[in-house]
Amino acid sequence: MSDPGPGPEALEELLDLLDLERVEQDIFRGRSRSAIIPRVFGGQVAAQALVAAGRTVPADRAAHSLHSYFLRTGDPDAPIVYTVDRIRDGRSFTTRRVVAVQHGRPIFHLSASFQAYEEGMEHQSAMPAAPDPETLPTAAELLPRYADAFAGPDIVDRLLEARAAVDLRYVHEPPFATAGTPREPRSQVWFRAAGKLTDDPLLHVCLATYVSDMTLLDSVLLAHGRGGWTVGDVVGASLDHAMWFHRPFRADEWLLYDQESPSSSGGRGLGQARIWTQDGRLAISVIQEGVVRVPR
Repeated sequence: MSDPGPGPEALEELLDLLDLERVEQDIFRGRSRSAIIPRVFGGQVAAQALVAAGRTVPADRAAHSLHSYFLRTGDPDAPIVYTVDRIRDGRSFTTRRVVAVQHGRPIFHLSASFQAYEEGMEHQSAMPAAPDPETLPTAAELLPRYADAFAGPDIVDRLLEARAAVDLRYVHEPPFATAGTPREPRSQVWFRAAGKLTDDPLLHVCLATYVSDMTLLDSVLLAHGRGGWTVGDVVGASLDHAMWFHRPFRADEWLLYDQESPSSSGGRGLGQARIWTQDGRLAISVIQEGVVRVPR
């Protein structure tokens, strides 16, 4: 078994994917990386769409929120065209709408808002307890332990390859490790880019957006003792995704992703989360709903 653990080469590949080609003033083109499953990873499309939006916004305005819908399955072998609509340019806020298109049809829609820095009232919730990330096993150390539980013999290699640009460490056992045993619908992971990033704030926000789609619905699976698509007992896909960026952060420094699921019904599961810097600042809030179906 190969060991493509997190490293700078994989990070460079991801950064290259996020460096969209500008076709016209407000039209960009991106490509996809190898996927675990034969469709475009949702976090990649969301991150690329946010890159496209951010490149039409003045540099002194930072992203503070995004709201998006996954409309169709993306084709990993075809380019994705991102068209940006300049909805509003106000004195404090800038709004952009982005539509991602493949084969002549929209596959993803995003609205993002950017704000010029200003002082304001400050408060936040307390950061939850979590162990030091350096004491936790890396993905390359953890995943092979559960190779027998996965739906196919190559799943471990594909998971490691797909996540090689990010150092992601589970605080508790992930769903695929405890399939068949319902647990509290809450999970935590620490993550950071697998290398140093530039100081561009948009890049850090887009990297966090990319990672935010990796594990958010794990808490739904935990509530029902399901291992997920890697085990073969669930079929799932992201439906919508929203993020609020509260405070500046660096995605190449440790971030705690504290996730929970308040509800699942009707073949859908809801995940909500907060992302904290290691020194306890609340950086991001996230909500996502996805299809979570038991195969018949």
